[in-house]
Amino acid sequence: MAILKNRGLLFDDEQAAIEFLKIISYFRLANYWRPLECDKANHVFKPNSKFENVITLYNFDKELRSLLFSAIQSIEIALRTKTIQTISSNYGAFWFADVSLFSNTAIYVKCLVNIKNELKRSKEDFLIEHFAKYDNPLYPPAWKTLEVSSFGTLSKLYCNLSDNNLKKQIAKELGLPQHIYLESWIKSLSVLRNCIAHHARIWNRKYPWKPQLPKKLQNPWIQDKAIPQEKLYAQLCCVAYLMNTIQPSNDFNQKLKTLLADYPIVDVAAMGFSKLWHNEPLWK
Repeated sequence: MAILKNRGLLFDDEQAAIEFLKIISYFRLANYWRPLECDKANHVFKPNSKFENVITLYNFDKELRSLLFSAIQSIEIALRTKTIQTISSNYGAFWFADVSLFSNTAIYVKCLVNIKNELKRSKEDFLIEHFAKYDNPLYPPAWKTLEVSSFGTLSKLYCNLSDNNLKKQIAKELGLPQHIYLESWIKSLSVLRNCIAHHARIWNRKYPWKPQLPKKLQNPWIQDKAIPQEKLYAQLCCVAYLMNTIQPSNDFNQKLKTLLADYPIVDVAAMGFSKLWHNEPLWK
């Protein structure tokens, strides 16, 4: 706290700040006071910067992670179900282990290694019962095996599949006209989910995977495409669209709007929001 005070950070309640620093580490909070610095090399704070504002940003990010985790979970389960049903109906129960169905052999091998490890780690009753009855073939059918695969493994299996017609069919069931859009969306959401799972900052981060944003979609979508695709807002649009497709009665949009209203201190531009985002058809 002495270091922060020396650099210009103000404290309304020093004892409360000490209690926060006992349970939230210095360098975790550093992600949230960095926007308040005027000299980022020497970590000097802007005038009137307060520790309490740092905690507000931290709490906002925590609630945003919780909201997004729940939504991505629903999207992941829908994608998993549609992928298993569609591909198994065309290529049988063990398609995920058939190298001839995939474009990149190296990615296929890594996926299969991950699947083996995920099966070994799983304590699901349906897998325990399966292995008690069967030892051949090596893997349970896709509708059992892929229920315990990670979102990352699932997204790689989908993206690496050679049959673009099947991928397009799955994409259309999720409201997207082409598989290339779904590929970019699930790659970016997989990275976002990993950030959330590791409690990393998400509100003003730049992301390595950028979701491709179609000009038009069959359901309400955004009209302003001139948004930074490496920022969170682009992914929030993807999440909202997919949620509206798989679960039209969802409350993701309303919860996001309420969260932003509860934290007026948050600069939505830092997340890539457009100025008139609330007027977009997607968010109405």
